[in-house]
Parts: sequence; structure tokens; C-alpha cells
Amino acid sequence: MISRGRHLKGIGMLSLILVVMLLSNHILYYTGWLNPDVEDGYAIDGVTSDLGGPTCLEWIDDDALLVCDRDGDRIVLLQFEVGTTGWDWSPTARTTLLDGFNQPHDVLIEDDYMLVSDSGRLTRINHTGLDTEWRDGLDQSERWTLIEGVPTGNHQTNNLDIMPNGTIIWHVGSTCNVCDEDDERNAALLWVNASSGEHGVLASGVRNSFHGIWVPGMGYVFSDNGRDWEGAHPPEEVNLLIPGEDYGWPDDDVQHPVPAGTVGPVATWTSHSSLNNLAHRPVDSPFPGGEFTVYATVFGSWNTLVPVGHEIVQIDFSADASQPQGWASESSVFASDLSAPLPLAFHPSGDYLFYATFPGDGTLHVISPDELRR
Repeated sequence: MISRGRHLKGIGMLSLILVVMLLSNHILYYTGWLNPDVEDGYAIDGVTSDLGGPTCLEWIDDDALLVCDRDGDRIVLLQFEVGTTGWDWSPTARTTLLDGFNQPHDVLIEDDYMLVSDSGRLTRINHTGLDTEWRDGLDQSERWTLIEGVPTGNHQTNNLDIMPNGTIIWHVGSTCNVCDEDDERNAALLWVNASSGEHGVLASGVRNSFHGIWVPGMGYVFSDNGRDWEGAHPPEEVNLLIPGEDYGWPDDDVQHPVPAGTVGPVATWTSHSSLNNLAHRPVDSPFPGGEFTVYATVFGSWNTLVPVGHEIVQIDFSADASQPQGWASESSVFASDLSAPLPLAFHPSGDYLFYATFPGDGTLHVISPDELRR
């Protein structure tokens, strides 16, 4: 009995050690202690920290960047002097442009107004015009709640974007892992009238789409995070928008990853890795790729035995008539060990790629080609 007890105690201790090692390995990726790695010919530099929970990056012009701070319920303005800093991107000024939101996730800036997406709500703020000093006094401008009461739960209201035809798209996540939603606005992309607040479902069956972008010559592509706790099903997705279509959730399963009558992805990535923000590679950018290349942040997930994600991937699309939607894709890791990257944006010049991570109370980073750092 003594021998058996010692044996069981030894197994228990070994199991505990293994669990601690696995958890420690996961935690490491959220501490900011990693040494980021990027493709040869490029370098990663820290820009600034203490940005809270960064969920969006939006360049206003070459010298001004907006950051959504989810944890601080605010929109932060970072200002730079691009002509004098070279590759040293230390901000010359930092201010809170707007506050009083509830976990803001994105902004959309148009000619005479801006929209802010926060938890279950879409807000409009008018401004004086992009050719004026429109940021001055913006915090005192009247706010109109265009839409409110959108249910939130496991996920919330995310990205805002505008199509070339003027249609505004609002990404709304599901309230659960797998369920039938009570409100059709959840797990969907919505179209929105920015003047009246009228809105409706543009695409359904989209469990948690954090972000999307317009790719000229291809269309609107958007990310979607699949259900948890089902092994290698499903992969993370990048989809091509077809208005009015269903993208499969919650009816997908291991045997039917693309249920009959729904639309499948145009690119996939590691299951449960949380592929989120997309950035279209600008024309003539020194970054690898072509006219249909998209970069994406992969935040990482606890829903795996070993860490996955914490990287930026490069997705190269090419026209291919043999594919269901006419597009093939090749995906590869561009940067790794990034400690939970979420928002991502190219500088307007196309020469630099910015991303933000959660460790360090929210840290902004820039990836630069070596030739621009000399």
C-alpha cells in the first residue's frame, strides 16, 4: 500500500508539473518578455506603451494616428514628425481625443463625421471637415447614438469600414460559443445608414469577425474566428463578402465544415489561434507581396495545449477560376513571438507596418525595412 501510494503521489506530482509547464508556456506569450522575430530584411521596434487595451489603429494623415483603448474607454491621438524622425517613431505628442465610451473597438472617419463602435452601440460625431482643424474641440461636439442595444456576450461589436459604393459595414460578434442567436444582428456583418441609423444584415453565419478591408480588384475580405473546444475544427477564416449569404455558423461541424447552402473561406489559418485584424499591402510597398496581399494579426489562444498564434501572417491571393469563389491563397508567417498582437495598419506611405500588443499596458510597434533604418 505504501509503495502504491508513493507511486500515485509521484504521478500526481508529475501531472501537476506538466500542467504548470503548459500554463507557464502560455503565460509567457502574454508577458511581453518574448523576443519578436521577423522575416530577413526587416526589423521590429517599440514605439510607445501605456495605451491600455489597443483594439484599433487608424491613420488620420502621415503624422497622426488614432488608437482605440478598450480598457480606458477612450480614443488616443498620437502625433509624429515624420519628416524629421527618420525611422525613430517616438511620438511628439499624445492626447486623449475622445473618451466616455464603453470598450471602443473601432472608428471610421469620413469627410464631415466620424463613427465609433463600442459595446453594443454605434455613435456618430460630426466634425468641420477633413480640410480643416477638425480635431480641435471634437471632444465637445454633440454625439448621436445611431444604434444601441445590440446584444454582447462572448464577443461584441467590432470593426467599421466603408465600401467604394458608400455602404458602411459594421462587424457584430456572437454572444456565445455555439448557439442560435435571439437577435439576427449578432454573428453578422451589418450595413448601416450613417445619417439615419437604419441598418440590416449584410451577411450572416459569421461567428466573430473582428475586422475586414476592401481589396481593389478582389472585394471585401473579412476575418472570422471559429468555435472553441472542438480540436482542429474549425480553422480560422478569411472570407470574401457576398451580400446576402450565410457563412455557416453555428451549423458547421467536423463532418460539414462548410454546410450546404453556405459560403466557405478563401483562406484559412491555425484553429483557435484568433486571426483578427487585416491590412491590405499598399501598391509599391517595400513589404513582400503583390496587389492582392493581405497581412493579418493572430492574437493567440488559451484554447490549445500548446501556444498558437502571436504572429503576423502574410496572405497572398491570386485569381483562380477553379476555386469556388475564384480566388486561391497562400499563407505564411511574416513575424512571430509577438505577445498578443491585435490591431494592424500600414502607414499611409506604405513603407512601415504598425501593430499593437496588450502587454506593457498596450504597446505600439513598427516594422521597418532595413534600408529605411539606416
